[in-house]
Amino acid sequence: MSVAYDFAHSPASELSRPQHLLIDGRRVPASSGRSFKSLNPATGQVIATIAEGNEVDVDHAVAAARRAFEGPWRTMRASERGQILMRWAQLLKSHADEIVELESIDAGKPIAATLRQDFPAAVDTLIYYAGWADKISGDVVPVRDDALTYTVREPVGVVAAIVPWNFPLMIGMWKLAPALACGCTVVMKPAELTSLSALRIAELALEAGVPAGVFNVVTGPGRVVGDALVNHPDVDKVTFTGSPGVGRGIMKGAAGNFKRVSLELGGKSANVIFDDADLEAASKAAASGIFFNAGQVCSAGSRVLVQEKAYDEVVERLAARAKLLRIGDPLDRKTTLGPVISEKQMKSILDYVDIGQNEGATLVTGGERVGERGYFISPAVFANVEHEMRISQEEIFGPVVSVIKFKDDADALRIANGTAYSLAAGVWSRDIGRLQRFAKRARAGTVWMNTYGYTDVRLPWGGERDSGLGREHGTAAIDNFTEPKAVWMNLAV
Repeated sequence: MSVAYDFAHSPASELSRPQHLLIDGRRVPASSGRSFKSLNPATGQVIATIAEGNEVDVDHAVAAARRAFEGPWRTMRASERGQILMRWAQLLKSHADEIVELESIDAGKPIAATLRQDFPAAVDTLIYYAGWADKISGDVVPVRDDALTYTVREPVGVVAAIVPWNFPLMIGMWKLAPALACGCTVVMKPAELTSLSALRIAELALEAGVPAGVFNVVTGPGRVVGDALVNHPDVDKVTFTGSPGVGRGIMKGAAGNFKRVSLELGGKSANVIFDDADLEAASKAAASGIFFNAGQVCSAGSRVLVQEKAYDEVVERLAARAKLLRIGDPLDRKTTLGPVISEKQMKSILDYVDIGQNEGATLVTGGERVGERGYFISPAVFANVEHEMRISQEEIFGPVVSVIKFKDDADALRIANGTAYSLAAGVWSRDIGRLQRFAKRARAGTVWMNTYGYTDVRLPWGGERDSGLGREHGTAAIDNFTEPKAVWMNLAV
C-alpha cells in the first residue's frame, strides 16, 4: 500500500480524556472506577489514562458477547457479515493517519515502519477474512445410499483474544478478523502497555455496522482481566500471543470448561548463513531480522549461525549495519530504531548484555542505553557465542544478536534445532539441494530460504514446543474459530 498520509491531525486531544472500556457497543468506565497510566516509551511520559477492568467488567463483556453471538451476528447472512467487515476495512484506511500515530506513540514503533508494514498488514488481514465470510463450507460425504451425509462448520462461540504489546494492531487483527468472519464474537484484552489502538478500531467497527456486543475491549492487567477471561465458563475459545510461561497458565485455566486454545509464543530463531551464500544480502537481511522493531519480534533472527570461513566477514558486516541504524523519535520518519517498550524490558535486555559478556562472548558493538529519557538501547552484536550460552538459548526480546560459528550442514542443523523454540528459521546458500535438506529437517513452523522475516496472512503461522500450539492465518484460522458438525439424513422413509 503506497499511500501518502497526512499527519496534521493528531490523536493528542482524544487522549486527554479517560480511555474507557468498550462493552456492548458503549464506552464505559471500569466498574471499580480504577484506571492506570499509559506511558510513551520514547519519553517515559504519560500519554493516556486507561480504565482498569476487573472480573466484573469481564463478566459484563462476556455476557454481551454471548447475547450478540446468539442473536444478530450468528444469524446474520454470511455475506452481510463480510460486507460489514469490508466497510470496517475502508474506515480503517480513512483513519490511517490517526491509527498509525496512535500505534507509534503507544508502542514506540517507528512510524515509517508502521506505515510500511503493520498498518497495511492489519488492513490486508481484515479484507482477506471479510472475503472468507460467505465461503466457509462443509462437504457432502457419500457414506451410504440410503442417507444424505454432510458436514457444516459452525462458529466456536465467544472468543477471548489476548494480544501482546509488540504488534498490538497487526496481531490484534490476526485474531479479530477470522473470528468475526466465522461468526464468533470477541472480548479482546490488549496488552496493558499498548491498549490505545484496540479501543480506537473497536469504535470504528461499530461505525462500520458491527452490532453491539460483537467486539468488546476490556483493558487492564493480565493477572486480572486475562485470568478472568481464561477461567470464564462462558468463553469458548482463547487465542493468545505472548510468553511461554503465560501460555502454560492459559492451558491450565482453559481446562475448566475445556476451552479451545491456540497459542503463538516465543522464539529463538536461527538464521543460518553458509559460506557459499551472498554474504552482503544475507548480512543485510540478518540485521533487519533482529533489529526490526528493536528486536521485539517473536520470530526475530536472534541467533545468526555462520559457517567458519564466512564468520569474521558476517560479524563485521552486522556490526557495521548496527552502527548505521538511526535511533530516535518514533514519529520522525527517518528513525529506524525506536525504543523498547518499557523500563522493565530495557533493564532485562541490558541484564542479558551483561550475562553475555560474563559468559565469555565478545560484545562487538552496542548494548548500551541511549540517552536519559525513554527506553532506547543501541543495537548489540555478540561474537564468539557458544551454543550453550544463555544469550543463545533464552529469548531476550530486544536488539541483541548472537553470532555463532558452525562447521558443516550437520553442525548447523544441530545448533539451529537446539533450543526449546520452533517458530521460524532462515537459511542462506547458493546450493538448492542444501536449502531443501535444511528446510525439511529444521524444527520450525516457517523456513525462509535466501530471505528472512516475511509473513503473509494467506500462509499458516505458528510453531511447536515453547513456540506455541496451533496455527494462525490462512485456512488454519478458519479451523481455529469453527467447529465441524456432521449431519445424517435418513433417505429410507
